[in-house]
Amino acid sequence: MLNNDKLVFRIVMALSLVVFVAVIILNKKILPVPEVIPSFVYKLPKLNALINGTCSLLLLLSLYFIKQKNIELHKKLNIITFCLSAVFLLSYITYHWMAEETTFPADNSLRPLYLTILISHIILAALVLPLILLSFQKGLQNNVEKHRKLVRFAFPIWLYVTITGVVVYLMISPYYVH
Repeated sequence: MLNNDKLVFRIVMALSLVVFVAVIILNKKILPVPEVIPSFVYKLPKLNALINGTCSLLLLLSLYFIKQKNIELHKKLNIITFCLSAVFLLSYITYHWMAEETTFPADNSLRPLYLTILISHIILAALVLPLILLSFQKGLQNNVEKHRKLVRFAFPIWLYVTITGVVVYLMISPYYVH
């Protein structure tokens, strides 16, 4: 029988892979799209940017409070951030399943900057999910040493992903057609 750490690791990696594959499938429009797109779908990118911005602030507050040794508030802020990130993921998947893809204009001089930010955002978003899940597991188990080791990597990447999510939205939002 697997020990608990190996089992959790396998579950985290499987879940992360499922999320990654789901995002790819939905972005490729492999699944059928409803004939009539609900109007709320077109508001999701703005909601996603709001969630990402909120998560950025909550992550910074969480860092502040752990440095102040306020473990309970640190834990609560991270749980809220985690839950908001889950809502973001559902919203992101819904939008990219139903809505047409918006592209940044090829003739815009900011396109190379936009693509650099977008590509780094996408790659790091895919890589950070297992780090977040594993660091949460260690934190909730009160395994502080392993939690800290994971968070050294997870925190800056997660913060970068939430901040660049807002930046990507601000750069692409003028080009939405709805």
